[in-house]
This record gives sequence, structure tokens and C-alpha cells, in this order.
Amino acid sequence: MSEGDPDEIRVRIGQGVAAFDAAAWDECAGAENPFLSHAFLTILEESGSVGPGTGWQALPIAVEGQDGGIAGVVPSYAKSHSQGEYVFDHGWADAWTRAGGRYYPKLQIAVPFTPVPGPRLLLADPAAAPALIAAIESVVDANDLSSAHATFITPDQIPLFESAGWLIREGVQFHWQNQGFDDFGGFLATLASRKRKAIRKERAAAVEGLEIVHLSGEAITEAHWDAFWHFYQDTGARKWGRPYLTRRFFSLLGQRMADRVLLILALRDGKPIAGALNLIGTDTLYGRYWGAAEEVPFLHFELCYYQAIDAAIDRRLARVEAGAQGEHKLARGYAPVPTWSAHYIPNASFRDAVARFLEAERAEMEREIEDLGAFTPFRKGDG
Repeated sequence: MSEGDPDEIRVRIGQGVAAFDAAAWDECAGAENPFLSHAFLTILEESGSVGPGTGWQALPIAVEGQDGGIAGVVPSYAKSHSQGEYVFDHGWADAWTRAGGRYYPKLQIAVPFTPVPGPRLLLADPAAAPALIAAIESVVDANDLSSAHATFITPDQIPLFESAGWLIREGVQFHWQNQGFDDFGGFLATLASRKRKAIRKERAAAVEGLEIVHLSGEAITEAHWDAFWHFYQDTGARKWGRPYLTRRFFSLLGQRMADRVLLILALRDGKPIAGALNLIGTDTLYGRYWGAAEEVPFLHFELCYYQAIDAAIDRRLARVEAGAQGEHKLARGYAPVPTWSAHYIPNASFRDAVARFLEAERAEMEREIEDLGAFTPFRKGDG
């Protein structure tokens, strides 16, 4: 595809990612981020985690080149609510409804239930980006949708959306950065003395009487998934009212992507009592879900943060991304980093109101990120 040849551009909307050839999709998505893979997104569909009754209707949008191949694609969903997105727009929905508008359905360009930054314009041909954004806007306009939202986009894609007039929103997460450490002790050496002692104390208390195991690939059995499903259900019920993912999701994940899964379990007398699920990217360990059958002090920190650091060091990964929110991660060596989303709002007055809100919010967010950085545990001077 060459930019500026609209006659060569064809738009295709699939009734799910499964409607696309896996190799063609993955050529656009790349191998770095497992959540964008054809396998992961179709597991969500096949397991019933998205689809009828969930409020997430998969409608991936693609543009094709003259040869009929996919030049670019986006994982997009018609949404009837704002749950499972982690970039909160409930206030926007309320305001638009009070003004007499209909906010839902909207179009969400994201990986469902997954606040992991990554490209949202998946491009086999970089020149296809403007056409792909135009295709998204056409779907919104033609179906009288209120808006489109591309959440957790990578910084390099911000200019692509900005040039098309989309509004940009800033958020914050907490990521751990590997500075070439040989072991956990090397990481601890970068912390202030008081913080080092606190972490050692937490780790010792968390694992007392327990065995910690890391499982990947064929080592993960259905019995392990049964145990983790129990943990996940409990956490999901407390956080969201009902779990987003079905039990079948975990079985399919184990069948099709086990080599990209790291399941960390805490065992008492050989029986799992808690676990943390991670996915492995080419340079990043992505922490996703956690749960426990017992209340053990500091075990959440141990499995989700410290064991993840151990695993990233062992695998020579550049970072750990431990999910959304959580200022408690600061004391564990996870530093604040900005996240970004892009928003298309066709209605001019509504767009202007959101733009004013985002301008004020961004200034506040940048101050917050700067302030949070002062609370990291790293040595300052001779500390």
C-alpha cells in the first residue's frame, strides 16, 4: 500500500479475530506483546470471555492493500458498558447522557481486561496508519456511535492519532526496570538501606512455611488451572462483582500459549494456596492476575512483585509491568511511568468539553507522576 492511493484501500470488518488468518494477523501484531497475538484474542472469543452477554462484541477492523493482503488491523470491540477497560470514562458517559445523548454503544480499541501498553494500530505496512484510523472513524460515524477509544497505546503511535485530530489522555502505571541485574541482591543494592531491610523482612515473612514454584509450558496442568481458577474467582468477585474470564479461558491458554505463560504458585504442604499469572513477552514480563485461598501477610507482594522481578532477571527481560494502579508498588521498586490513550469524539461540543477536561487532567497527572517519583525506594546520595 502506498499512502495517498485511496482507491487501493479496502476496509474489512470481521465478526471476531477468528475471522482473520492467524499468520496475517500476527504479521501485523508482531511477536513482542503476547496479548495482541491472534492466539490470545481468539482464546478470549472461543472461551466466551468476550462475545454475547459480556458487553464486548469483537469487531476487528482491517485495511487491505491492492493485493488483498492485510496492511493493518485493530482489535476493536463494540461496548455496551465501560467495564474492564482501566481507563475510566464513566464521567463522560454520565455527562453525555444528561445532555440527551446515547454514549453506548461505543467502539473500544483494546485488549479486553488487559491494561497492558502496546500498539493499537497493528501495521504490516506503516503507510496504512492514516487509512486505518479513517476506517475506525467511518465505522463510528456510519453507525452513529458516540466515540472510539484506543487505550494503552504506545508513545510512538500518539502522533498518528494526534494528526487525525484524536484527543490524547495521560495516565500512570508502575513498572520495574531491569538495569542488567545478576540477581535480586543486585536490585536491592540500588535501594536505600531502610528499604532493603523492609523488603527482606517482607519476603521472609511471606514465604515462611511455603514453597514457591514457577511453572511454564507443559509443567502447567489442568489441576494447576483448577487451583488458579479458584483464586481468580475470589479476586474477581471482590474487585469487579463477577470474574471477567471464564474457566475455559485458562484451559485454552494452557493448550495454546503455555510457553508464554509463567504461573507462580505458593504451596503449603504441596497444595496451592495462592498464585500469580504472568505472560512473557520478548522483553517484558506482564503480571496479570492474582488470588489466594489463605490470607498470608505480604504474600501478594511476594508472588506478584518480588517473584516477578526474580523471573525477569533470570530470563534477562528488560522490565516487569504489573498491571494497573497500585501506589503500594512504589515501595517495591516499581516506578511511575505515563500511559496514553486516544479518543475520537465526533460531536463537536462534546469533544470540546472532553478536551478541556483532558487538558486540566494532564497537568494534574504530570504533577502526580513527578510527585510519585520522589517516593521510589532507590538510593539518593549515599543512602
